[in-house]
Amino acid sequence: MSASDGFAGYGPLPDAYDELFAQPGQARAAFERVAALLSAESAADFEHRQALAEAILLQEGVTFSVYADQRGTEKILPFDVLPRMIAAAEWAALEVALKQRIRALELFLHDVYGAQHILNDGTVPRDLVLGAKHYLPQVQGVMPTGGVRVHIAGIDLIRDAAGVWRVLEDNLRTPSGVSYVLENRLVTKRVFARSFAEARVSRVDLYPTKLAEMLRSVAPEGVADPRCVVLTPGRFNSAYFEHSFLARTTGAPLVEASDLFVGDDDRVFVRTIRGPMPVDVIYRRIDEAFLDPEVFRKDSMLGVPGLMRAWAAGHVTLVNAPGNGVADDKAVYPFVPAMIRYYLGEEPLLAQVRTYRCDQAEDRAYVLDHLDELVVKAVDEAGGYGMLMGPQSTASERASFAEQIRQNPRRYIAQPRVELSTCPTWDREAGGFAPRRVDLRPYILSGRDGPWVLPGGLTRVALVPGSYVVNSSQGGGSKDTWVLKA
Repeated sequence: MSASDGFAGYGPLPDAYDELFAQPGQARAAFERVAALLSAESAADFEHRQALAEAILLQEGVTFSVYADQRGTEKILPFDVLPRMIAAAEWAALEVALKQRIRALELFLHDVYGAQHILNDGTVPRDLVLGAKHYLPQVQGVMPTGGVRVHIAGIDLIRDAAGVWRVLEDNLRTPSGVSYVLENRLVTKRVFARSFAEARVSRVDLYPTKLAEMLRSVAPEGVADPRCVVLTPGRFNSAYFEHSFLARTTGAPLVEASDLFVGDDDRVFVRTIRGPMPVDVIYRRIDEAFLDPEVFRKDSMLGVPGLMRAWAAGHVTLVNAPGNGVADDKAVYPFVPAMIRYYLGEEPLLAQVRTYRCDQAEDRAYVLDHLDELVVKAVDEAGGYGMLMGPQSTASERASFAEQIRQNPRRYIAQPRVELSTCPTWDREAGGFAPRRVDLRPYILSGRDGPWVLPGGLTRVALVPGSYVVNSSQGGGSKDTWVLKA
């Protein structure tokens, strides 16, 4: 393929794996046909399509919130018009690997809140798990209705300089972002109608149906026609757009805590104009700390008193199950390969990133001596917060983090900075494409019949030149992800 005006001058970063181009002007073999379709676009065409995409998102009100922004919290989701592509064979291998990982994490959670074999055997350190912020002793011994704890997972993947997929972190509590996957697809189907039709891209619009089927599948035994609801903290939550989107597309009512109550028989009801109606499945988008003021934060106005009693009694299913955060703790992450071997008797199919645990004296000494080379992360933070990008940090920032690590080493891990893969991304100021770093969050639904993986997932892109941070709250955006059919 020869580069068109739109791709003219585009060159991958010298030390990064570029997702689309093997070298300047030459698309990777799996994408040559689609790249040829896109190569007919001029720079002016791409600018027009980028502007059109942004107008559609504005019109549709596709937003997120940034609490720390004093200029106003409601933001239109930043979006880059050129999709990220994944070949069919590559995706098939990723799908198998993701299912393997989720099965092992599911078994780990059942074990930790059950017999604790893996802790008794010393395969995973007992103190590390039981001392984790998100380990909930209140959940010990409770078997969730439906037998599933990780109903919805978002596994963050990156690609290193050699093109190897690696897990960066697991999200097993209330992973967000899937609504943007569906909205991004609607946008690219409109702005690249011809190219999309000829590219033969795997569908993502089945997600709401699959989600609804999963929710119904994990209802308490004996419920013939389960009533499912989506529980939101309210319209001021950063992901409220997604809460309402998923409720609307699955047909599950969107409710707040004041709409629900737990009866004397430990059953959950929703208030309706026809009187109280039983609730069987709650897709909760509320953090555990606020879920039930009888058990967790007493001052919570977002939770439902008695909800944990109803869940422990097996009268309602909570999606995801409380307590999952112990498995996505960043200090537990290094042990996931051991979990796969322990529970499944298999070798891990997905690589990870070398991780230093600051609660270990040897690791901590190395981290403190190499802060300028490492990425330091707080194990209980997300969204790009609580993080030090060592190679881009100042001496004072490193000194501050060093003191925090010394004071609370269990709270921090460190990893080498991986040279993330890049995708051509529209640079309006330059009037052309520039390489920008990306990651990928696939979504996995698990019901009684096992896991299902949404083809593709959310590609997040660092829109700031030179940045490694892809989170929308930190200046990142997103792309549509095209998994090409064979």
